[in-house]
Amino acid sequence: MTNTPDSLELLKQKLQQFVDERDWAQFHSPKNLSMAMIVEAAELVEHFQWDTEAESHVLSDAKREQVGHELADTFVYLLRIAQVLDIDLIEAANKKIALNALKYPVEKARGKNNKYTDYQ
Repeated sequence: MTNTPDSLELLKQKLQQFVDERDWAQFHSPKNLSMAMIVEAAELVEHFQWDTEAESHVLSDAKREQVGHELADTFVYLLRIAQVLDIDLIEAANKKIALNALKYPVEKARGKNNKYTDYQ
């Protein structure tokens, strides 16, 4: 994996350093981190709660920044859970995409939003 300034590996290192400097690993159980991630995801949803579909696509600069903060918070907690559980997120995501490709074959899923169990 490349270690460009914005690589996932460097971000993981930066996050680990941040946690270590504050002695926060003691609080980072998968349960606690999962709960914190959901709180942040809820804060993200709050920004769109009363928007129409069309409005949710058009963000002011201020709202875009706020949404970016909530996305980052959610992402950081997700990354931290993966660190604690020693799960490679890239590998897990690739496996999940492959599984979803089997569940949602193009010929059955294209242009539809049904759950795979509803295909005939």
